[in-house]
Parts: sequence; structure tokens; C-alpha cells
Amino acid sequence: MIGLSAAEVAQLVGGEVAAGDPRARATGPVVVDSRLAAPGAVFVALRGERTDGHEHARAAVDAGAVVVLSERDPAGLGLPAAEGAAEGAAAVVRVADGQAALGALAAGVLARLRGRRGEGAARPLVVGVTGSAGKTTTKDLLAQVLAPLGDVVAPQGSYNNEVGVPLTVLRVGEGTRVLVAEMGARGPGHIAALCRTAPPDVAVVLNVGAAHVGEFGSLEATALAKGELVEALPAHGTAVLNADDHRVAAMASRTSARALTFGLEAGADVRAEDVVLDDLARPSFTLVADGRRAPVALRLHGEHLVPNALAAAAVALVAGRDLDDVARDLSAAEPRSPGRMQVTERPDGVTVVHDAYNANPDSVRAALRALVAMAGGRRTWAVLGEMLELGDTSRDEHDAVGRLAVRLDVSRLLVVGAGARPAYTGAVMEGSWGDEAAFAPDVAAAEEFLREQLRPGDVVLVKASNSAGLGPLAERLAAATGARA
Repeated sequence: MIGLSAAEVAQLVGGEVAAGDPRARATGPVVVDSRLAAPGAVFVALRGERTDGHEHARAAVDAGAVVVLSERDPAGLGLPAAEGAAEGAAAVVRVADGQAALGALAAGVLARLRGRRGEGAARPLVVGVTGSAGKTTTKDLLAQVLAPLGDVVAPQGSYNNEVGVPLTVLRVGEGTRVLVAEMGARGPGHIAALCRTAPPDVAVVLNVGAAHVGEFGSLEATALAKGELVEALPAHGTAVLNADDHRVAAMASRTSARALTFGLEAGADVRAEDVVLDDLARPSFTLVADGRRAPVALRLHGEHLVPNALAAAAVALVAGRDLDDVARDLSAAEPRSPGRMQVTERPDGVTVVHDAYNANPDSVRAALRALVAMAGGRRTWAVLGEMLELGDTSRDEHDAVGRLAVRLDVSRLLVVGAGARPAYTGAVMEGSWGDEAAFAPDVAAAEEFLREQLRPGDVVLVKASNSAGLGPLAERLAAATGARA
């Protein structure tokens, strides 16, 4: 973060310095977890479901935080009162709403940084990324293909909400050339609000799927919400849109900015041709744009990740990179976020595909196809947990992925947890008899079952929404028998 005094922080967030030294200067990170506080930090006390950040303000100051954004009186934080505060004492900025103040601070810092363009500081190009699936993989690719331009700030993990986006923005500094903001939504207006924190120059919309249909109610409502990112573009901006998804392609009409399309569609501006998979389902293809062609060989697993690579390529071209250089850097890009098609080959010959960070019907279907593609005749296992946030469609969607596992000829299906049980019954009804399909009531039972049943050469996909708890199972399976990645 650029350096700010406590008084300047208060001005940006609409608060007041209620204690400490208004001249105390914040030069370190902005954090909401006191354990991450460091010398010069700003600590934002947020009220959470499990804990109240105000209870940890003292610990943050002890760790070096110089400014605390608080909804409470300073006296309630165990910090010195305003009267008689020593010079340089940590300041408390009183605000009405900590979360709103965090967003305002991020927006203010970014606006100040952009306003210093005339002083020689680089203006960060702000790239917003949204979609029902693939946001995290795309932002990881963007961080790597844009790195040659200079300092790139991209989210850690899946920082894509009203807390994560401001925290990402507040990592920018004087030398930041590109800011990548991953933007998720749980309802209408959420992305529009995030865009007020990080106004985009480039808006990437990957797809519109059933990931949150339980919250939005329909695919059309989901498309309306995702399109808020495109609507936030200035006229000189660029909308990077998936030509293969008609709901996304139609968003070009919702902005006066330039539209640049990507996809497998022949008419896409940035497209992939001649896609082939190797024996670990890693795609190779020809990248085509502006009449030029360049070969790409991804180190990521699954054909469904090709559109993510194309989206990253399109943004890089918008930012001024050469096609050949983009293709080279895409080919060198490594998986960065755990739990997303993370492949481990164990010494005993078992291959574990950990894709249990998140799940929705579209991503499960894609992961099942990738599992079959990388098997090469070996025995395949699909270990599936619950897909959350599907609302009234949950039973039908789980039933459908169970049936698809049978149609794709996945060797063994293990369904874990009551919420996912319709996937098991769907497989049985589709014709998976005998021991081809099994149900485990919980993760412990699933783990015991797999340790007894797995044999050398098996390929095991573990896929579920994060809170279903299958991630640790995938990690333990990958680490079994001294496995190495």
C-alpha cells in the first residue's frame, strides 16, 4: 500500500481519528487478521460469524499495526485514549461500518495511485475477472502472462468478495503495472459494488453456469449479475467475452467499450484450433489472433481449461504483449492454486487428481471428462461430494452427474455425504450395478474404503464443493505411501 497518515486514512474512509497520533504513518499491509499484522500495518476490525476483530485490535497493535479501523470506542479496544497520546502512538480511526470502510480505503488508495500518473508513477491496468467457473485458474494465468509488463498484483487464493477484493487492491504500490481482481457474486449488485472498489479497464467474463443458481434463481439472472462487470467499463475499456457462451457473448450490447471475444468458435477474435490432449489430459493447441498463429502446450490438466488460457491470452494482447510471447508464457505457466485439477502421481502408480476446492455441475462434468481422458485405459475412480448453492435443482443436478459418470464409463464411483447421495442413486438408475457405484456417509468412511480398494495404476478424481470437506481427503490420498507431486 502507498504510505498514508492516520489522518489521510480517516479522510478516505469518512471516519475520524479517535485516539492516538493522527500523523502515525501506515506503510505496511492492510489486514483483517491480527496474526498477519506487521510493522506499519493497518488493521481493520471486522465483525465475523466466528469472531469479532475488535477483540484482537490490541494484538494487531502489539505486532506493529499503526492504524486500527474500528466501529467501537478506543477505550473498548485496550488502546490509549486520545488525550495525552504519545507522538507516533498507534491511531484508532472510528468508522460506522468496518467492511464499508475497507472498501472505501481500497477505492481511495487506487484513485490516488492513478492520480499520480503525471508524477511518473505507473497507472495500474485494472483487470476484472468473473464467471461461474474458472475465475481462479484464469487469474493465476493472467498473473503469469502479464508478469513481463512489470509488477502484477493478483488475488491470493479466491479473494473475490467484498473483503477479498479490497485486500487485493490494497496490495498495490507505486510500481504496480497491473491489478487483477477476481470478482464473485452471491446476488444482484454484488459485482457492481466490487467495481466501485476496483473500477476495471478490462472486464473478463468467462461463462454463465449453474454454480449459484440456488442464489440467483435462473441462468438469466446469473447473466444479469455477471454482466455488471461489463457495464462498469469506461468507453475506452475492453470487454473480453466468451464467444462459446451465448449469454456472455450477448454482454457486448451492455457496454460502449470495445468487445474482444475468445473461444473455440471460428469467429472468435482469440481462439484455439487443433486442440489435443496428452496422456495426462494436458491440452496443446494453436493460438490464433489477428491472422497470426502460435503453438501452446499447457501444463494444466483438462480440456475445459483451454478457454481460461484463451481469456488470459486476450487480456495480454490488449495489454500490448506479442502473440508469440504470450504463447510461450502460457506454455510455461504453472498451476498456482491448490485443489484445482492438482495432479499427483504416487510412487505406487496411483494418480490422484485433487479438484475439491470447488464444484458446480459444469465443473464436475468437465472434471469427469478430464479423468477419462487422462486414464489411458487405466481404472478410474470418481470420488464426488456435494455441490452446494444449487437450491431446488440440487437433487436433479447430482442425479445428472452420477448418470454422466456411468455414460463416460468411469470405472468406479464413490459418492460421499448425504447431500451428494442423489449422484449415487442416479448412477444406479443409469445402469451402474454391483460394486461400480458405492456410497460413503462421511469422509472417514470414504477414506477407509479407498485405502482398501485402490490399487497401482488407478486414477482417482476427488471433486466437491470446498465445505463438503473432501479437500483433506484428497491431500491424504496424494501423500499416501510417500507420494511425490
